[in-house]
Amino acid sequence: MPRVLIVGASLGGLRAAEALRDAGFHGAISSVGAEAHPPYNRPPLSKDVLLGNATSDGVLAELAFPRKARLGEIDWRLGMSVAAVDLAQGEARLADGSRIHFDALIVATGLRPRRLQLTGATADRFVLRTLPDALALRARLVPGARIAIIGGGFIGCEVAASARRRGCATTVIEPLIVPMQRALGQEFGAAMQALHEAAGIRFRTGRQVTGFEVDVSDRLHAVRLDDDSLVEADLAVEAVGSQPNTEWLAGNGFDLDDGILCDHRMAAIGHDRVAAVGDVARFPCLLFDDVPRRVEHWSIPGLTARRAAGHVARQLGVAVPDAPFAPLPTFWSDQLGLRIQCAGLPGLADRVGLLSGSLGPDSMRRDGAVMGYWRKDRQVGVAAIGVAPQRFINFQADLVRALQNCSL
Repeated sequence: MPRVLIVGASLGGLRAAEALRDAGFHGAISSVGAEAHPPYNRPPLSKDVLLGNATSDGVLAELAFPRKARLGEIDWRLGMSVAAVDLAQGEARLADGSRIHFDALIVATGLRPRRLQLTGATADRFVLRTLPDALALRARLVPGARIAIIGGGFIGCEVAASARRRGCATTVIEPLIVPMQRALGQEFGAAMQALHEAAGIRFRTGRQVTGFEVDVSDRLHAVRLDDDSLVEADLAVEAVGSQPNTEWLAGNGFDLDDGILCDHRMAAIGHDRVAAVGDVARFPCLLFDDVPRRVEHWSIPGLTARRAAGHVARQLGVAVPDAPFAPLPTFWSDQLGLRIQCAGLPGLADRVGLLSGSLGPDSMRRDGAVMGYWRKDRQVGVAAIGVAPQRFINFQADLVRALQNCSL
């Protein structure tokens, strides 16, 4: 009986297992995941979990994805990582020394938070990726605590909003001109900064962190910036991006320059019986162009899992019909009582413009706002804040039509 090994047991790995069964694969499936918990929904970690009081078990009961009956028998290896694979032998070596033989491999190991290469304040520096990360950070978000959030992307700004609601004195340090600039552009980012500032969150933009100031017990009391100024802080959250978990794949001829390079089938280049899913995969998103890139949006694990599973099933002899694959990335973010919704790849744009509303804090709360993004004359994205999902769907549909009407 052929065996598919799925490495990574979060959303992408779970959806890949489900998609294999949906494709008609009845062979063995092994799923190895570094986290001890069953697959769970990560977006609430920076919002609901930080703002709540539930125990770890209570959070898991709410966030864990339901185990669907159609999965059947699966060999789950949770709390275990893969140390290395040997494609020639079709074998994976786990961290405990045990081995799993496989006929096809699906890579779903995702990302881990990037850390600042600075020393000091070890006990007071946090990241946010997993449930234990969120619970450890939540324990320190007490009224009056001074928190420095390093990085003004979505995670950084979501944590800032949650920390402020818990009564913390909150400062966001961002090297670009405005927060969320890479994802949403300067205009939208400036509007979001004004919204956060109105809630009492401070920003130090255009600045880099150069060090942590500590006392004799190595406890943090300030973050030093590149202009030699200090941001007083009792704890720091490093939200400075992520890096793909691909080290275990080394030595097998993969292109691992930024994630694992795949084609439009989600097959690893040069290895037809290896596929990748989610934000660890660098693949061409053909609605936009043929440039392989990683996409860290919530919709991508599910979409790429179905594609990868279909390809792997075909490689193992299952008759699965093929179809064009051109996924539309989508994501959302809840901040300060407003929801940001986004579709496409706004980061590709060289021009932006308002499609509806205005970007003032009061008007965004009252009427919402919608921003369009274009590369040359082709729309590549749309983002909204304070807009009902039913209304945003119309703008998203316009984007899809614009993308489908343009050739590469």
